[in-house]
Amino acid sequence: MTLAPTQPPLTLTLEKPVYGGDCLARLDGKTVFVPLTLPGETVSAHITEQKRNFARAEADSILTPSPHRTAPPCPHFGTCGGCHLQHADYPTQLALKRQVLAETLTRAGVTLPDPITILSAEPWAYRNRIRLAVTPSGNLGYRSRRSHDITPISQCPIAAPILWETAQLLAPHLPSAPVPIAEVELFTNGTQVLVTLFTSAEAADTQPWLHHLLPTLPAVTSLRLQQDDAHLHPRILAHSGDPAFLYTAAGFPYRVEHGSFFQVNRFLLDTFVAHVLNSIPAASPTNLAWDLYAGVGLFARPLTQRFARVLAVEPAPTSFAALRENLANTTGTAIGSTTLDFLRRNRQEREPRPDFLVLDPPRAGLGDEVCTLLAAIHTPVMAYVSCDPATLARDLALLARERFQLASITLADLFPNTYHLETIAILARR
Repeated sequence: MTLAPTQPPLTLTLEKPVYGGDCLARLDGKTVFVPLTLPGETVSAHITEQKRNFARAEADSILTPSPHRTAPPCPHFGTCGGCHLQHADYPTQLALKRQVLAETLTRAGVTLPDPITILSAEPWAYRNRIRLAVTPSGNLGYRSRRSHDITPISQCPIAAPILWETAQLLAPHLPSAPVPIAEVELFTNGTQVLVTLFTSAEAADTQPWLHHLLPTLPAVTSLRLQQDDAHLHPRILAHSGDPAFLYTAAGFPYRVEHGSFFQVNRFLLDTFVAHVLNSIPAASPTNLAWDLYAGVGLFARPLTQRFARVLAVEPAPTSFAALRENLANTTGTAIGSTTLDFLRRNRQEREPRPDFLVLDPPRAGLGDEVCTLLAAIHTPVMAYVSCDPATLARDLALLARERFQLASITLADLFPNTYHLETIAILARR
């Protein structure tokens, strides 16, 4: 039940951060979640949603501000739903995320090594990819914080400048598209941009429009129009330009195409990859490594310089095509399969045990069966890269029961100014 702000204001004291960007307060024994606040603050607020076990509220004014509160540099912060923590100084953002991660893992029964280390870099202009919604009049924006409405924006301080510059050049052309454009994704390697346009319309003669549009966008090397967002098998309606570019990360050039998964933080990427590779024990065998959920091979490619053989598993056709090319003429082999199917086959065929294994699953994590199959392999060291602390906590608890010990945990802040966090968990076989 959603409540209009007509009731008398409440005074709430915020206790701690929770995953999702809110802070938690108590009201008559009930948990209340309040966005855009910080622990220790007292606020005047009104309830916006009442549930049986919790409520949501909006702060009308900050009565006692935190000393770590800062003025958000983005004029759209609070209305736009893209960022959640711009009101906190950056050291405080990191501290809040570490607290959320530690509490999430501990609540699941995971024994934490001490301390949780942090990888961080410049918190502004870091994103190499953004996805913007398009209003009927052709304005670009993000989904609003409190609804699915579109908030038109005039700037995006967390995006690489070339992305927003390109978006501004693109916007005036969208109303003249042969089909209505619902969303736009822009991805950059620093100098070039790939642009994907999304529509829900049926196929139309859009190729001439794309060919005419491409020369008007100086940094854009490729335009693609596709129907909606069919993750693994997008329906491409039209295309103009080279569908991929080279993105250099951790000293290696990667071919990356429209729709291929690639980490978004251009400033932290090298450190992030190096941290995973540095978890390989110095004296361990280097016969075979596996990279499961490999994407375009961000980890698999450098692993080929450390291991005699590398198997990289990826089901998405677009990412798999790039993965195969990125591993050409190396010790790596690209395998087009889901991780679960690959592990099931391995159980039957009894392939050699990998000496090192990288897991970088989507937000849903590994799950029961994958954890069980991993345990049967007896890999001595695994690096688990996670983008969701809740599914990570679940999986680490499962792996602990399967004789894997958490050796180290690192918070990689790939998404500054948002509540999102990446975690690198290193597990050793007991």
